[in-house]
Amino acid sequence: MKLATDSMVLNNAPSYSHKEYLVLAIPLIISGISTPILGAVDTAVIGRIPDPASIGGVAVGAVIFNTMYWLLGFLRVSTSGFTAQAQGANNQTEMTLSFLRPMILAILFGLFFIILQKPVLTIALSIIGGSEAVSSFAATYFSIRIWGSPFILLSYVIIGWLIGMGKVRLALATQIWMNALNIILDLVFVLGLGLGVKGVAYATLIAEVSAVVLGAWLLFLTNKERLAGIKLSMLLETKPVRKMMKMNRDLFLRTVCLLTMTVTFTSIGANMGEVTLAANAILLQIHYIIAYLFGGFANASSILVGRSIGGANQFLYKRAFTLSAQWGLGSAILLSLSILIFGDNIVASFTTITEVKTMSENFLVWMLVFPIFGFWGLQLEGIFSGATEAKSIRDSIALSLMVFFIVLWLFVPQYQNHGLWLAFVVFSLSRSFFLSLFVPKLTREKFINKN
Repeated sequence: MKLATDSMVLNNAPSYSHKEYLVLAIPLIISGISTPILGAVDTAVIGRIPDPASIGGVAVGAVIFNTMYWLLGFLRVSTSGFTAQAQGANNQTEMTLSFLRPMILAILFGLFFIILQKPVLTIALSIIGGSEAVSSFAATYFSIRIWGSPFILLSYVIIGWLIGMGKVRLALATQIWMNALNIILDLVFVLGLGLGVKGVAYATLIAEVSAVVLGAWLLFLTNKERLAGIKLSMLLETKPVRKMMKMNRDLFLRTVCLLTMTVTFTSIGANMGEVTLAANAILLQIHYIIAYLFGGFANASSILVGRSIGGANQFLYKRAFTLSAQWGLGSAILLSLSILIFGDNIVASFTTITEVKTMSENFLVWMLVFPIFGFWGLQLEGIFSGATEAKSIRDSIALSLMVFFIVLWLFVPQYQNHGLWLAFVVFSLSRSFFLSLFVPKLTREKFINKN
């Protein structure tokens, strides 16, 4: 069956089936889960070298890049939303501009990181800490991978544009190419040529750059006519640029709130001892996998909502909510049951240390309830992103962060790590609750008031 998203059938069809929704969501889920694979592969390969400092150096370097790029994740999210709306309105010019405007922004941010790489590294290492040997390896890893900054940020724009256009298979192919090449080069450079940390860094850099070059080449070949009609004055048109910057600002602040919560959670857990820190790290990895899975459904809903608003199709808008809720809840129940039945085996796959394994199992109940409490907030973020209404996302996260700190203050002194995880789950529930309060306003602004 031809992808429904490759045509304008979305705006005209009397119904939108579960099958069509999954055709969108499944490649997006796979694409999202592939995101953390790069760091995992780097760590696994460098782990074959009998030097703990080199493993630590790669891990620290990966944390620095993950933080930098996480803060700029709005480039993908906003690009996807604006593109989906342009396609929903069948505005060919705006479809192209929705790629070119954030592309310029991505390149500028990437060059900014390269120019300021020394102070960025110095500040990051002073915050993270580590031995002299670990810091030295981290600096080597960072000094090589930093040159890929403009490319990796540009890849966010490319992936966001492809998702917004509904070309999810091409987005997935780009991600698979990058991860496959990274794995091959890791094995060649590290295990074959013995380049160590440098080999890992060069492998990731080459994989990132090649994926962007491939994606940009394909986009150029398929959009020559559109690009030919674009003028500089269109790129700099005040109203759409201001709208893009406003959304990116709000998404950036949302990410800062998330980062604040994560850093606070990790810091408090670290003060409870190494075993607790290690156990929490394992549970957070399980949480990330769950969140990436929900992210696939959220991205699919984002496409539908963006197109429904661009095409003034209120039926598709409502259908996006229904499909998002049904598949989100179904997945949440399935994930919770999986953790209930296979939780011990999942934890065992992360560690063989008895103390850490036992501690992780003692707190696994929080991963059991997280999918049920957190899925709707993650789904709604996709819906609001497709509507390019990031202010509500920003405000709901800020309110949730306040609740998180209140729960920490009330429960951590007495319940320790259970109190910490309670704050984490309540934060997730608060995201769902607060963002739900903004839904009626979103519907009024996008459809009722316009009609």
